[in-house]
Amino acid sequence: MTGPDYDHFCRLVRQRSGLVLTPEKAYLVSSRLAPVARTEGLGTVAQLLAVLRIGASEALVQQAVDVMATHESYFFRDAAPFEQLADSVLPPLIAARQTQRTLRIWCAACSSGQEPYSVAMILMEMGHRLAGWKLEILATDMSEPILRKASAGLYNDFEVKRGLSAERQARWFTQEPDGWRVSPKLQQMVRFRPHNLLQGSSGLGVFDVIFCRNVLIYFDIETKRQILDQLRRAMAVDGSLLLGSAETVLGVSDAVQPVPGLRGLYRPADGSLARSA
Repeated sequence: MTGPDYDHFCRLVRQRSGLVLTPEKAYLVSSRLAPVARTEGLGTVAQLLAVLRIGASEALVQQAVDVMATHESYFFRDAAPFEQLADSVLPPLIAARQTQRTLRIWCAACSSGQEPYSVAMILMEMGHRLAGWKLEILATDMSEPILRKASAGLYNDFEVKRGLSAERQARWFTQEPDGWRVSPKLQQMVRFRPHNLLQGSSGLGVFDVIFCRNVLIYFDIETKRQILDQLRRAMAVDGSLLLGSAETVLGVSDAVQPVPGLRGLYRPADGSLARSA
């Protein structure tokens, strides 16, 4: 798949989401746009690309961009970041926040919600150590349809069995005719809102912990640098950033530095850059 219509779509996706589509990704574009083309009553993906280039509705443009994002997610994905959160990140933060008794966590590009709900489980399972604290989890994603699924907190059998122990499933989920519903206690802890990482973090506030995992791998170096810099500015001076195991800041940005021995965990490189909480 080549030509001006395809090239225009690649530029559109990059402009709106930061995702880089190369000619080698043509098969991916075709497979993900095919359902959209059928829904719109268009015969082929090529026809859809032509419509997008000539002038489509904003709703159709956004839908086409949204389907190009990878929304792969599951509970406690990769395990290690959540173990780091419980064992290495939260204990010093709890000790340092004894006066204000507030913790703010941001799950950027949260997809269908499994990550923020996993974080909420960890916070709830810390019991008396966080009793009486104000705990806020902000979960954002650029796709409003995927946010609606996340906010609903309803998952099928396959989804709840990916990463969840039987004990956690029984404790934090209730079975319904259409699947498994997240406990109201967890839902109340998480606030979902649309947000595009390319728009910066202005207006979101300062966070003690930021999850931005398995996202940077889809961007070019300059976009990665911009996102890392804005994530850094949203971190508290003693905050933490968790990236995916396949992601690195080496040769990209010096805004954050890795924590020795804890792969994927980063701390501010220069505390003077952070806003005061």
